[in-house]
Amino acid sequence: MTYTVNASILLTELPILERPAAAKAAGFDAVEYWWPFSVAVPAPEEVDAFVAAIQDAGVQLTGLNFFAGDMPGGDRGLVSWVGREDEFAANIDVVVEIGRRLGTTAFNALYGNRLEGVEPQAQDDLAVKNLAAAGRAVAELGGIVLLEPVSGMDTYPLKTAADALAIIDRVKAEEGVDNVRLLADFYHLAVNGDDVPAVIAEHAAEFGHIQIADAPGRGEPGTGDLPLEQWIADAQAGGYAGVIGLEYKATQADPFAWITTSAAQA
Repeated sequence: MTYTVNASILLTELPILERPAAAKAAGFDAVEYWWPFSVAVPAPEEVDAFVAAIQDAGVQLTGLNFFAGDMPGGDRGLVSWVGREDEFAANIDVVVEIGRRLGTTAFNALYGNRLEGVEPQAQDDLAVKNLAAAGRAVAELGGIVLLEPVSGMDTYPLKTAADALAIIDRVKAEEGVDNVRLLADFYHLAVNGDDVPAVIAEHAAEFGHIQIADAPGRGEPGTGDLPLEQWIADAQAGGYAGVIGLEYKATQADPFAWITTSAAQA
């Protein structure tokens, strides 16, 4: 099984540009990141430094988020954020540049929270157009845009796989763009009360990406009670052939010790 380390939530004891090398030293050949900059359009030298960190470490950047706003402050994406359309459009260009330089083909577009004083329909209509624009742009790279249900934010409207798939269907039907895919984060889906086995059974072959963390707690697999190994196996049996994103919060000195333990028990 191929894992990719989310270097935005893991290895946080290190500066962000040192984490690809740390992932490589821990035995991994791939990393993924949330948007690693504080603004939608960082300075060229910041982009160069990020690209160099990935290349110098000898790892593949398998996934990258679009700019999602002030994540620590509670923002969860610009896709549906009425009033920030130009910012999202400008960010698409930077994302595509990084993807081209690093051979990355999966790009996660966080949908965005509901906004006070803005009709949900207006946000959803904008989201369809923004996702279509992103999809067309990354298609040049043979890429896909990922859309993710998220937990922990009441104002984030995509909580189940069905919520995300309804938007994905609109993008295809209304804009003719068919490279937007579901990001199946088993932690978020489970915490939100979705029927994860049913989602896997019905949609595994359509997943654009899988991410894992255990629940409760969002720690390493084995720290909670989710049957993650079974869900991964079922997804693979159902046609999912991609990597598995490790997107959990480390609770132990070695955040990857569970992989050795899991292999020993197999």
